[in-house]
Amino acid sequence: MSSVREQVAIYRQRGWYCVPLRPRSKSPARRDWTKLRLQPEVFPENSNIGIILGEPSGWLVDVDLDCPEAIELADQYLPPTSAITGRPSSARSHRWYVAVGASTEKHTDGAGAMIVELRSTGAQTVVGPSIHPSGEEYDPLDDEPANVPAPMLAACVKALADAVIVRRGGSVTPDKPTAPPVSPTDATDVETRAIAYLAAMPPAVSGSGGHSQTYAAATALVHGFGIDSDRALAILAAEYNPRCNPPWSEKELRHKVNQAATKPHDRPFGWLRDESLTEPSVDPVDLSAFMTKPTVVASLDEKPGSQLTTTLDPGHLPERLFEVPGFVRRVMDFTLANAPYPNVGLAFCGAMALQSFLAGRKVATTGDLRTNIYLLALAGSGTGKEFPRKVNSQVLFQIGESKSIGDKFASGEGIQDALARSGKMLFQNDEMDGVLRQINLDRDNSRESIPNILLTLYTSAGDVYPLRVKANQKDAIHVDQPHLTLFGTATPQHFYESLSKRMLTNGFFARLNIIDVGKRGKGQTPGSARNLPDAILDVAKWWADFDPGGGNFMSVHPKPSCIPFTDDAEDAITELREQTEVEYDKADDAGDEVARTAWSRTCEHAKKLALIYACSENHIQPKITLAAVRWASEFALHQARRQLYLASVHVAENPFHAECLRLKKRLSDRPDRTMARREIMRSMTLKAHDFDQVILTLMQQEEIEPVTIQTKTKPAQGYRLIEPSEMRQ
Repeated sequence: MSSVREQVAIYRQRGWYCVPLRPRSKSPARRDWTKLRLQPEVFPENSNIGIILGEPSGWLVDVDLDCPEAIELADQYLPPTSAITGRPSSARSHRWYVAVGASTEKHTDGAGAMIVELRSTGAQTVVGPSIHPSGEEYDPLDDEPANVPAPMLAACVKALADAVIVRRGGSVTPDKPTAPPVSPTDATDVETRAIAYLAAMPPAVSGSGGHSQTYAAATALVHGFGIDSDRALAILAAEYNPRCNPPWSEKELRHKVNQAATKPHDRPFGWLRDESLTEPSVDPVDLSAFMTKPTVVASLDEKPGSQLTTTLDPGHLPERLFEVPGFVRRVMDFTLANAPYPNVGLAFCGAMALQSFLAGRKVATTGDLRTNIYLLALAGSGTGKEFPRKVNSQVLFQIGESKSIGDKFASGEGIQDALARSGKMLFQNDEMDGVLRQINLDRDNSRESIPNILLTLYTSAGDVYPLRVKANQKDAIHVDQPHLTLFGTATPQHFYESLSKRMLTNGFFARLNIIDVGKRGKGQTPGSARNLPDAILDVAKWWADFDPGGGNFMSVHPKPSCIPFTDDAEDAITELREQTEVEYDKADDAGDEVARTAWSRTCEHAKKLALIYACSENHIQPKITLAAVRWASEFALHQARRQLYLASVHVAENPFHAECLRLKKRLSDRPDRTMARREIMRSMTLKAHDFDQVILTLMQQEEIEPVTIQTKTKPAQGYRLIEPSEMRQ
């Protein structure tokens, strides 16, 4: 048997506070016990233990069965739970649940004798290893309490009390009349019975477990009475929905009916239709039959249909999208063969940036889009970010283009000065976290900020870019068709933490191709970035010497070669444009600024990527083929969907929403998207009340669900993150 302090420590680890009681007594040792939040070491070893119920202990509640009839009938009326305690002479007299928002309710018979009590905030219950005044030992609370909606638990407890009163010869007045016995084979009579049964069920009220109650009503019709889905929907809409506050939409009701028809149930199909009704029932609705495992609980500010939008995670960029034939592939192969920790994603970003720079100011699409792209690789420390940058620096140095290499952004003015010298630049920046943070900090939207300078340069690749006028400078200076390729890196944690709605709707951010490169590759004996093969240097030198317009002023006023689309490629890019326009219109109608920003640039991204693909595949006679467009389209669509997913899981509207997202992130990081409650509580560092509000909201939004986790010792309560595809549509 555990000592008092050991057992209190166990209860505390499970999120429950205890109060010391007098030895062999139910009475607290102190009058201010409701305010106590004591550590185990202060408990006297000879004291009894009471668990503080309700809000302080994560809404742990106790259904105290105070008479033999209540104990006998409990299985028929109360929701199932594995957490049942008592003592030898009163076995199974306490049933434990987690019921957020539950309040204490006492039920007595006509003589005032206690039948059953739902005990919550303001109450405490004695648990083992406490000793009863008779000398009997109380059972410790070892098993995991079931999660149930508070209104439903209260209804079940009342039904149990009424059943005890009837058994003792008393009478109760049901809230709704029951249906008389009928033949279960008559469809009309079955519907009549179902409607009467439905009338006795509590309506869905905002803030009172509406999702669960509506699901229970749908389950009664579809599974309990065996009514087909379409007819069940009609009955639910006509007989139940008008009592709901606020009423559900037809789409939401249909979703509940579909859930009831497809999810597993504890009772056999048609059990309400086929059961014998030889005795009138005091409470015709046995709600425990509808307690789903897991249960969805409504929040205090619940409104049907108001749920946080979560987009399906497209995941990391598939490795097939790292396959670009020709020059890009050769640079990647060299990087992967010589990097100390080869990483495909980093090698791809480096090679694409190099090809983007080499073809800069040399080629354009028929719509005058250029090869300037901004790449952001999300890579943690030690993943090998340096080697791809070294390869690019060596290539440019060995072909005489080293003046066009930049590493860090000192300022927006510094970027302009670099472009004034060469007309095109390859910046390889390892501190993009700071640049991205400027978007959030630049509340005045300064045109000289680094993000704004980068955005303006991106959109000016086919135009004339005016440089700032310096002191003592008489005439303005312009750069004709400036080219800037960006290969930046940032740590994933800092990147995700800095995400905001302001950032996701920023024009510069919308131009980024963001690639999470994953974990560090397996180490190998590194080679030297200086030992570049001729196959790479020859092509790089060809691009450096390529002068599509001819003449002495091409470095100042370039005339890029126009790279055509093949006919089937043109058709494919048109299809992509039409597809993204549909998505844009949806976002516009919904007022979704983030989605609107993402979809507005998808087709442009694809065209630029297809142009780079064409230059890599055949530098001498490039053309944009169907293969190039298909690859670029898939890449660009993945980027747009990834941006929308990031917005849904990282961008908070307020501090409370941020905590909701943080909890979801904890779950999403687990392979099975599941964590034990006590583990989440420790990682979140929130007050118990605030933690419960987060849990409550996410359950109401149907974004998480309670589960029982099997451990080596005993089952534990936990939560699972629901995939967006599982949520109600």
